[in-house]
Amino acid sequence: MNLQGKNAIITGGSRGLGKAIAMALAHEGVNIGITGRSTETLKTVAAEIENLGVKVAFAAFDISKEEEVNQGIKKIISDLGTVDILINNAGIGNFGKLDEMPTKTWEQVMQTNLMGVYYAAQAVYPYLKEKNQGDIVNIASTAGLKGGAGMSAYAASKAAVISLSQSMMAEWRKNNIRVFTLTPSTIATDMSIDGGLTDGNPEKVLQPEDFAEWVRDILKMNRRALIANGSIFSTNP
Repeated sequence: MNLQGKNAIITGGSRGLGKAIAMALAHEGVNIGITGRSTETLKTVAAEIENLGVKVAFAAFDISKEEEVNQGIKKIISDLGTVDILINNAGIGNFGKLDEMPTKTWEQVMQTNLMGVYYAAQAVYPYLKEKNQGDIVNIASTAGLKGGAGMSAYAASKAAVISLSQSMMAEWRKNNIRVFTLTPSTIATDMSIDGGLTDGNPEKVLQPEDFAEWVRDILKMNRRALIANGSIFSTNP
């Protein structure tokens, strides 16, 4: 399916995985809206994407705060004219033992990783429902399929995203909205590298561009098909 002329919003699109997805879609002729916390970083990345010949919009806000999400998404849609695709990518990773991590930190991970997905999807849904067509890609993690030591908050938040996303698909398919639940293993982003998840060898794990190619390809599938749940792993153990 040709994606040229579509309009996509990528949360956390100013760096790492989000930026890689934005660039991959822009190469397909998709107009891009990106979100993040730093206006200056968003401006720089927006200019880079714009050089690919597509329309670009951005909004700086905290994904964990509902009103900021609503205002920011509304601004991007106004600037682009419409929205066809939402990539729920924004998230944080705080790692530590259950008995050592402060409750406030645990709550912050849940608020950002789970509620951020909920807020963004709710903000975009009315526009997709009105068009009776659209795509939502919710990025979870293999950590959400199986928790592990030192990642209770992150794993729990991603498990919740998987469940939320599946319910979202069940309810919104009637509006011709495809909801993809993707669970990648470790990707060489700042979060995973800084969190010690790449064992000091980020080249061995998935790269942001690998995942971005997958997102691009599933969005190009004929609309009669969708990846309801999908995992992607590095070939290196």
